[in-house]
Amino acid sequence: MSEGVHPLVDVCRVLEEDAELRDAIPASQRAQAVGECIARARTLRPGRWQTTGAPDGDAFGLLVVRGLIVRRVDVEGRFGSELLGDGDLLRPWQEDEPGETLSVTPAWRVIEPTRIALLDGQFARRASRYPQIGARLIGRALRRSRNLAVNMAIVHRTRVDVRLHMVLWHLAGRWGRVRPDGVSVPLHLTHSVLADLVAARRPTVTSALAELARQDLVYAGEDGWLLTGPPPGALLALEALPPALGQPRIAPGAQRRTLSGR
Repeated sequence: MSEGVHPLVDVCRVLEEDAELRDAIPASQRAQAVGECIARARTLRPGRWQTTGAPDGDAFGLLVVRGLIVRRVDVEGRFGSELLGDGDLLRPWQEDEPGETLSVTPAWRVIEPTRIALLDGQFARRASRYPQIGARLIGRALRRSRNLAVNMAIVHRTRVDVRLHMVLWHLAGRWGRVRPDGVSVPLHLTHSVLADLVAARRPTVTSALAELARQDLVYAGEDGWLLTGPPPGALLALEALPPALGQPRIAPGAQRRTLSGR
């Protein structure tokens, strides 16, 4: 059994728990599709996750129904990370494919309790009646590659505080919630995780976050991160953030959040 996994395996009605996939099905077929598209599911506890091999050759992969996972890659002593959450499709067994010319060591860490559904060959055959499902899953895989490309462009910035500011706004494009005092990013990311996301060392990230707080740009608290002001202009050139995310500013005289070390 993989480390960090509850032994209980339950049944997931995938289209009930993933509204985007459900809404892709024509209304006339939706109820039938919800009943047919079921999969085995399990819950991962926070901590290191030791993934297993492919369930079968026809599997789509593992669908994150809810939660947060970090995929960390070690390439000859240098590290990078990818943040994955609701709706992402994982195929961790592809890490073991032959033909790699570099020494690449992946590791997976569950940040918060995470529910995953196994979209195996049986699920794939049931879902084949509804081609919209496969199309949406392919779209999500392409979104992952696009997000990685944006992150690669960000880490080429010289200053770590600029990288952090851009990465947090990039995450806000997916997870952000507009509030009167700014944009909340409710992700509990340690300084070590942020360091991997921006290709920097943890002490440097801690100092950079303090500088962003001094500039009234980023605050950390128990519920995640608060971003004030508009997103960095250079980031807008890399991606199209929802217009609303560029609007809010912290209200004059509002309570400022203090940066909490992690």
